[in-house]
Parts: sequence; structure tokens; C-alpha cells
Amino acid sequence: MSTIKSFSVGNGDMFYIDHNSPNFTIIDCCLNEDRMDEILNEISTRTGNKEITRVISTHPDEDHICGLDFLDDKINILNFYCVKNNATKADETDSFDRYCELRDSTKAFHISKGCTRRWMNQKDDTRRASGIHILWPDPSNKYFKAALRDAENGESPNNISPIIKYTLQEGATALWMGDLETDFMKAIESEIDVPKVTILFAPHHGRDTGRIPSSMLKKMAPEIIVVGEAPSEHLHYYPDCNTITQNSAGDIVFYCDTGKVHIFTSKDYKVDFLDDESMTYGDYFYVGTLNL
Repeated sequence: MSTIKSFSVGNGDMFYIDHNSPNFTIIDCCLNEDRMDEILNEISTRTGNKEITRVISTHPDEDHICGLDFLDDKINILNFYCVKNNATKADETDSFDRYCELRDSTKAFHISKGCTRRWMNQKDDTRRASGIHILWPDPSNKYFKAALRDAENGESPNNISPIIKYTLQEGATALWMGDLETDFMKAIESEIDVPKVTILFAPHHGRDTGRIPSSMLKKMAPEIIVVGEAPSEHLHYYPDCNTITQNSAGDIVFYCDTGKVHIFTSKDYKVDFLDDESMTYGDYFYVGTLNL
């Protein structure tokens, strides 16, 4: 079993995977003043008995790295995963400075399509793998190279975002796509082995500008799409799919077990596509169970 948590942090992204093993994975960082202490304390408690904690940063926009310096100071990041890049910013922040420091340090592991690493997706005699695989980027791809150049020139780094797949053995598959934009996804679709997905975190916070092309969505056939916290007028709600909208749900917890996912939210939230197995998770509201 494992726990995936999507934090409600406003216009930003922050997730973790508690692998129910010596591994713990944080994807992106967005710590606003209202929730910073609460989230840092939760992560510190969760990682306290872990042997391997990795932070995967999809790209260095402020809504994905805000408070990274505070997170690093709190847990001492030793494994920092990002695509190899030389992104620059006209207005540098403490968060971006820390991103660059980690990106360019010996703590960095530069992820790319098909990369392997012990305990991320390779096991050994001491620890199991975490079930994390990188489906994109291909560093030799011309569209990705163009995105890298844009980021290096201080333009948007959205399209340097990786595609990250997490799979629990005999359980759910979750997918993160950072802030990839629709036109870019269309350009690279033929280069990606698009998987079947249980939980899809909609790219670009669910914005219409990050709407997943219909051909890709058909291959993924997601059981649930999590639509992020962009302003409602900018959201694409994927009307033909089962969705959970984080604006209304608050924090979302996916408790993944063999053959099923129990779903909980910090706000009272109702859907009609889940089974009722009367589960509890602290003081969170039980939304229902997805049987795979």
C-alpha cells in the first residue's frame, strides 16, 4: 500500500508519495505563508523514519518551487531530481536561487526518458524500488531542445517539465506532467509510450492551455483526473471523464492498496462514480473507493 497526497496550495502544485517503505517522494514545492509550517511539519514527520527521501522538481516556475529553500532547510534535501537545464529568471527569488544551487550540485540527478536509479525504479538486496519511471523528456528531441533554449533565455520553462509515472504493484498508476502545454504535447505525443492511468494530475493546474490532446487522453483512459487550482475561468474540466476538482476538494489523499484506491479530502466533497466502503483517514472526509 502507499499514500499519494495532493496539497491544496492555491495556484501551485505540491505532492508527496509515502511508499510504505524506506522511500518517500516529494513532487514540486509550493509553500505559501498560510500553510508553510503545517506542510513542513507534516513532511518532516512523514520523512522522519525514511532512509531515502527524493524531491522531484518538474520545472522552476515560482508556483512549483516556492519555499524550496524552506523545505531544504527543514529536511536537508540530499536527492534532488530535475531535468538538466540552465533556466534563468529576470527576477530571481530565494526559491529560484536554491533551485539552481540544488540543480547544479552533486545532490542532483538529472532525469530523462527511461532513466534508471537505485530505489527509484531499481531494487537491490537492501531496498525495493519505488515504482517511479520517467516517460519524458528525450534530451535529443528538437522540441525539448527548443524548450530548454527558451528557459535558458528567461522565457517560460513550462515545456521542460518531465512526465512522471508512479505504479504500485497490483495497484494504481498515477501520472504527473508538470506544466506541459497543449501544443507541445501534440508535438511530442508520438515520442511517448503513453500508459494506461488510474489517477491523472491534469497538467498546468488543469488550465485549458494544458489540456491533454484527445488522442493522448484516449490512450491514458484515466479513471480519475484531478483538476488543479487555476482560476475557474481558465480551467478545462474534462467533461467526459471522472474528475475531482481541487478548488472544491481541498487536500486530496489517495490511499492506494492492492486492487483499489480509497479517496479522502479535507473539504466535504461528493462524487457519484466511487464505491462506498466506509473508510476513515484521520479527520478527512471519505469520498469513496475506486475498485480497479
